[in-house]
Amino acid sequence: MDAAVESFAARDAAALNTRCRCVTVDLTAFRAEVDLRLRAAGLPASVADTHPHLFAQVPVFLSAEHAERMAAVASAVEAAVALPAYREAALASAPAIAHHDSGARGAFFGFDFHLSTQGPRLIEINTNAGGGFLAAMLGEAALVCCGITARADASAPGFEQWVSDMLSAEWRGTGRAGRPRTIAIVDETPETQYLYPEFLLVAHAIEHAGMKAMVAAPEELDFSEGVLRARGEPVDLVYNRLCDFTLEAETNRALREAHVAGAAVVTPNPTAHTVYADKRRLALLGDEAWLRAAGLEPRLAALLGEVVPRTSVVHREDGARLWEERRRLFFKPFAGYGSRGAYRGEKLTRRVFEEILSGGYVAQAMVPPGERIAALEGQLPLKFDVRNYAYGGKVELLAARLWRGQTTNFRSEGGGFAPVFVLP
Repeated sequence: MDAAVESFAARDAAALNTRCRCVTVDLTAFRAEVDLRLRAAGLPASVADTHPHLFAQVPVFLSAEHAERMAAVASAVEAAVALPAYREAALASAPAIAHHDSGARGAFFGFDFHLSTQGPRLIEINTNAGGGFLAAMLGEAALVCCGITARADASAPGFEQWVSDMLSAEWRGTGRAGRPRTIAIVDETPETQYLYPEFLLVAHAIEHAGMKAMVAAPEELDFSEGVLRARGEPVDLVYNRLCDFTLEAETNRALREAHVAGAAVVTPNPTAHTVYADKRRLALLGDEAWLRAAGLEPRLAALLGEVVPRTSVVHREDGARLWEERRRLFFKPFAGYGSRGAYRGEKLTRRVFEEILSGGYVAQAMVPPGERIAALEGQLPLKFDVRNYAYGGKVELLAARLWRGQTTNFRSEGGGFAPVFVLP
């Protein structure tokens, strides 16, 4: 496909995002289906009551060119992370636990993109990206829109199989044979987490694949006599949803000790977060010259240099320059998640900027999110990003998130996870 045709395809997607008000998901019927599956998994509450803004009714349109470019970026990142020079640089200032590499690659990667006028831009990588199961179910429920049918990157049953295969691959990546017998999905007070319904869906998928699953809080774990247990039962693998990425909290002591001792496979783990998701890694991944010098294939280095927005670690001595440039920058904490502690430069006060200069932040060149017209007349447009759920550099599922406000949230009328329609 030549450049002219590619650009027309991208413009077609952008035009549909700003003009098409088609409702592609019957939310009432879809929520009933989700509730049916969740009741089977042990959750009695209705998603419509507990999560009114979890699902959007309108799709996000994407050109095949952009979808393919995102997939190429995920693969290129995997190649970069495998370089000895990259890992040495990434681990140079990391805590000791990050140097304990169990061999588990890390499950449930999320590559988050904004769509600029020049194409997709990788704004961050997440090592415990949530929402995949819910997004797969939503994509399965999406109808034809504007004469276009969503490309089936993954159905819910297909995604379920992908999850069990991925967790088994994590198990074997540590040198173990076969697959784990018991898997614990661990997070702080899991029943209060916004995506707790997904924990139950993951547990159901694990059970359906013939393994045992449980959802547990870190306080319910015990490590003694070389065995990690959850509520007294031995655990082979932990699907880690904790946002204490280095497992430093005292409540995570049992998990930390079991990981270091190699008594259980923990995924994602501190090593994965350090080399992929620490926001400082974006400074390396976006530096084409550095990547070339580190040994990355030139075409991959050029791709990442183009697609990763310019990112730099914030130092106090750069304060005057950063303040002058702030309107073109987005500030993010190294170990941030869920948009916590992230600031658009144009919204900064001097007080908050002083806190940023105290350390722990990167400054990233601003790439505005895309815009999607709302389903109803009179509603303000929604912003959107596109998340690529991937493992081993291969994308399994595309999903969009729609919101209003400064950063992603699930509080916007008409917002939430949205199906992605890839234009043929």
